[in-house]
Amino acid sequence: MHWKRFADATNEAMALIRDTPEDPYAYALLAHVCLHMDSLDKALHWSEESLRRDPENELAWFVRANTYYTIEDWKAAMEAIKEGQRVDPYEPHYFFLHANILNKTRRYDEARGLLLKGLEISPENPLYLANLSYNEALLRNFSESKMLANKALRLDVESDMVYLYLAWSAERRNDYDDYLLMLKNAIRLDPDDKQIRQEFLEGLQKNYKFYRIMLMPSNLMKKMKPWQIFISWIVLWILFKPLMILFIVLYYTTHWVTKLLVHVKVFGWTRRR
Repeated sequence: MHWKRFADATNEAMALIRDTPEDPYAYALLAHVCLHMDSLDKALHWSEESLRRDPENELAWFVRANTYYTIEDWKAAMEAIKEGQRVDPYEPHYFFLHANILNKTRRYDEARGLLLKGLEISPENPLYLANLSYNEALLRNFSESKMLANKALRLDVESDMVYLYLAWSAERRNDYDDYLLMLKNAIRLDPDDKQIRQEFLEGLQKNYKFYRIMLMPSNLMKKMKPWQIFISWIVLWILFKPLMILFIVLYYTTHWVTKLLVHVKVFGWTRRR
């Protein structure tokens, strides 16, 4: 599995199940392989088979938490995280997942506390440090964010996910040169990852300064609460309707023109993706 020979890993796990059909860890291993292969339905199925034989199996709960997180079923993910931490309270990755879920609802301070708890268990984990760098950038603690980014890179320069989190961190700091550099490193390490490819194309798009200027209002809105955004749009529409229409036209024009330029730059004049 760690060598990414997933077909072989699947065969080995199936052979283990045939040899020891009542061993819950064998089913959890197969579920873990399925998770790495993005066979998420199978990951849930085999982890359930493991838990049916042993409700306290640590690896099965780990797989379920990560699988539900991947499919963005936040409620199920939180339930699995809670159970996973009950059976394995010293697994730091649960803090990482929980922090990411909190960040999606702008509970940045709470997320920061969870990441620090994860780092207490695994103090030199570059992925957690990269995520904390991103979290500090969300909190606008830019110098701390940069320091943590440098520390993460000193520990690991061969992790695509570390580079991805550091790219998000750099973007939040408005450091677009570093943002694109981190994305280039991420896609170099894993050019087949769908999320990384998408982020890289968006990074190339944001490399155009005029497009970044058009993104400034949306960046400002990220700091606002939903009701503030709603009221602001109503006021601006009433007072500056012609300018608002012009801005919307310019934004979409800029978006699609820069998207076309990036497509031509990366793929040439083809429709191939």
